[in-house]
Amino acid sequence: MQLSRRLFLSTAALAAVIGLNGPALAAGEVNLYSARQEALIKPLLDQFTAATGIKVNLVSAKADALLQRLKSEGRNSPADILLTVDAGNLHAAQAAGVLQPVQSAALEGSIPAAYRDPAGHWFGLSLRARPIMYVKGRVNPAELSTYEALAEPKWKGRICVRSSDNVYNQSMIGSMIATRGEAATESWAKGFVANFARKPQGGDRDQLKAAVAGQCDIAIANTYYLAQMLESAKADEKAVAEKIGVFWPNQDERGVHVNISGAGVTAAAPNRDNAVRLLEFLAGEGAQQWYAETNQEYPVRSGVATSATLRAFGEFRADSVNMARLGEHNAAAVRLMDRAGWR
Repeated sequence: MQLSRRLFLSTAALAAVIGLNGPALAAGEVNLYSARQEALIKPLLDQFTAATGIKVNLVSAKADALLQRLKSEGRNSPADILLTVDAGNLHAAQAAGVLQPVQSAALEGSIPAAYRDPAGHWFGLSLRARPIMYVKGRVNPAELSTYEALAEPKWKGRICVRSSDNVYNQSMIGSMIATRGEAATESWAKGFVANFARKPQGGDRDQLKAAVAGQCDIAIANTYYLAQMLESAKADEKAVAEKIGVFWPNQDERGVHVNISGAGVTAAAPNRDNAVRLLEFLAGEGAQQWYAETNQEYPVRSGVATSATLRAFGEFRADSVNMARLGEHNAAAVRLMDRAGWR
C-alpha cells in the first residue's frame, strides 16, 4: 500500500491530533494480531501506550495466516485482539470461535449498529466504499446508474475487476444476495462477467491502471486505493489516478456497497480489559480523525471529518445492510461467482 505523506507526523503533532491530555497510566500489556500494515497502525498504538501506560505487542501478518494461527493456538493463544480487513474476514473469525462477545457502551455509542456484530464479537473501525470508477473523457457518467446496469450489453468488453477469490468482491456479492436474493444476483453476475474486458487479475490499483491504459473503460475498486494514488509521491500513480472519476451507484435505492476494517477481542484473551480499552481508543474521535487522514478511509464514527481527498469524491448514500450479513452470505457468494464464470 502506498502510504500518505500525512503518515509521517511528529510524535507531538500526532498527540495533538489524537487529543490526549495525559490520563492516568495503567500497568500491563495487550497483544494485537493485525492484518493491517504495521506503518498504518503503529503510530496510533504508540499514542495509546503513551496515554495509558499499556504496552502493545504487535504481530503483523496476512488475514488468513492470522486466523489460522489463532485456530492453531486455541486456548493457549497470547493474542488479545484480532484486527483485520473486510467483514467477511471478521465473520470467518467469529465462525471459527476465536472471538468473544464484548459489551461496551463506548463502542456501541461510537460505532453504528450496521458496522458491528449484533452480539459484539467484532467492531468496525474504518469504512471503505467500493463504487464504480471510470476513465474521464471515455465514459459519460450520465450513462452510469447501478451495479446491476453493468450487466447491460453496452458494457461488453469494457469492465475490469479483481478475481472472485478476492474477499472484497465476495462481500460485494454477499451484499447483493442480502438485498436482491441469490437467484437475481446470479442472473446479474452472468451478464456482468460477460462484459469483462479481460480475465480478472491483479489488485484494485491494477484495475485502474488497466482502465487508463485502454484495456477497459470502467472498474470496481475501493475508494482508499484511488485516494492513496492521488496522494502518492510516485508521479506515474498520481497521473493514473487523476484520469479516474468516481461514480456512486444505486443512490436512488440501497446505496453504494461499503465494507469495514475492524477488530474483536479474542476468545482466549489473557488481557481482556486492556483489549477492550484499546478498541475503545481506536473508536474514539481523535483516533478516528487521524486514521481517516492517514489511511484515506471513511470514519465509522459520525461527526468525524474525512480527508480533503475523499471529500472531493462527493457525498454518497451507503448501503445500510449490516456487515454481519456479508460474511453470512460469503460461501453462497463464492459458489455463485464460480457458477457465473467469474474466475
